[in-house]
Amino acid sequence: MYSTIFSHVGKYKKEAYLSPLTIVGEVLMEVLIPMVMGLIIDHGIRKGNIGYVAGMGGLMAVMSVCSLCFGALAARFSAVAAMGFAKNLRSALFRKVQGFSFANVDKFSTASLTTRLTTDVTNVQNAFMMFIRMAFRSPIMLVCATIMAVRQNRRLSVVFLFAIPVLAFAVFFIISKAHPRFEKMLKKYDEMNGKIQENLVGIRVVKAFAREEDEKKSFGENTNSVRLAQFAAEKLVVMNMPIMQLVMYASITAILYFGGHMAVNGNIETGELSSFIMYVSQILMSLMMLSMLFIMFVISRASLQRIYEVLAEEPTITAPEGAGARARDGSVRFENVSFSYYDDMGNLALDHIDLDIHSGETIGIIGGTGSSKTSLVQLIPRLYDATEGKVFVGGHDVREYSLDTLRSQVAMVLQKNVLFSGTIRDNLRWGDENATDEEIIEACRSACAHDFIMSFPKGYDTDLGQGGVNVSGGQKQRLCIARALLKRPRIIILDDSTSAVDTATDSSIRKAFREKLADTTTIIIAQRITSVMDADRIIVMDGGRITDIGTHRELMQSSEIYREVYDSQQKGDDE
Repeated sequence: MYSTIFSHVGKYKKEAYLSPLTIVGEVLMEVLIPMVMGLIIDHGIRKGNIGYVAGMGGLMAVMSVCSLCFGALAARFSAVAAMGFAKNLRSALFRKVQGFSFANVDKFSTASLTTRLTTDVTNVQNAFMMFIRMAFRSPIMLVCATIMAVRQNRRLSVVFLFAIPVLAFAVFFIISKAHPRFEKMLKKYDEMNGKIQENLVGIRVVKAFAREEDEKKSFGENTNSVRLAQFAAEKLVVMNMPIMQLVMYASITAILYFGGHMAVNGNIETGELSSFIMYVSQILMSLMMLSMLFIMFVISRASLQRIYEVLAEEPTITAPEGAGARARDGSVRFENVSFSYYDDMGNLALDHIDLDIHSGETIGIIGGTGSSKTSLVQLIPRLYDATEGKVFVGGHDVREYSLDTLRSQVAMVLQKNVLFSGTIRDNLRWGDENATDEEIIEACRSACAHDFIMSFPKGYDTDLGQGGVNVSGGQKQRLCIARALLKRPRIIILDDSTSAVDTATDSSIRKAFREKLADTTTIIIAQRITSVMDADRIIVMDGGRITDIGTHRELMQSSEIYREVYDSQQKGDDE
């Protein structure tokens, strides 16, 4: 786990190595300063040797400046290395997520992935910055100061034998109890982020139903859960500092007591005692920093595990090495296909589907909610893989294509239409980044989008805002259709993509498809029978199975489900 994550330090290794090197210089200066101070007191001040005091005082000042410079450099190097590491780690996580299938994203949830890319990476960044400084500074300081203290007075050094076990026990206790609490805290963060995301995406629904107060109350409960989880975790961690300070001050008090008696009896010089006390402070401060390092490790360990889970996750959909299949046409074939979202053959969304769609054919798909219409078409571009059976596109099993090649041949307008921040033109060029203005306009005319685009003051340069908040649902659908058309695919799938447009616009879009996409296989999922009644064939689905296939006329005679849907819609129109 650690090698995988810390391999992303990348080009910032130089700074990561320079930070501990400069810390060595800082520590050496700090360790020598108390010795110089003791010499000034014992050989300069006590003997009235002003020249000695001035000379050694100047040396002490130079050492202080050197320590300051080394410390500043170490801080800069560690900050650069930690921020660069965090940048690389976030980039690696984002690239990994981009390679995930829908099933992988479903496993983690969007909110959890957001937390891992933000909060968890920040925790690891802070731990890494502290590690490359304190993990070197504290042990070096501890060893050097201990050597100097023992060299000054072995008898007084016995105090350390009592202080160190207390500190070690306290750190072990906190580490063993805190880790599971931080894991729980991060899960609460996931839940809170999920609530924020859900509320912001559905803010119009919240206001339409006047549910603001309920959402505030619900979010308050979420934030309180985070607060309680934080409190449970942090109340252990905050014990570290008081325990460390208690041990440190008790040790210094003991040294002052015993050292004072020794000084009175002439067994130790005043300057020697002063420098010894400073060494003790450095030793205990080093132990305190080490304990804080361990605590930071506990906090970051939960984040490290969550980040590693994403980096180690294998995409459920991959292409074989050297996949070089090319679609010869827009034909689609389902061969005894079954599919489950949970890889459970006892809980199938699609049950033994056999279907042949000819190249250039227009296929309509009708069925009630939960009949798995969307599940069926999502197998064509391999957004999910069939649990059993095979799906063929252009004469080849979809698993024989590289994902880029397959998905460049299949354009899909999903139920949930998504636009991105930027201009209309930028969003349309997702279909073809090299599309000319003429090609963009032609695609928009086919999708009945050109007229409303030109009604905006900036036309195709209109900024859509985040998620396309500046356009209506019907306009968003038409822009997504135009974007798909720019791919010039062999197969285009419209998953209930005209539900928000009026019947006249729907009819115009279908007419444009018939005239301009004669060679393109078109699959239309719709709730309105009028949207598919002129298709070459219509598929009726129920309970994950295909119950009937035929033209509108044939189904009106042979399919009870189709006839019931048609009659109910005609009755609704008449009323």
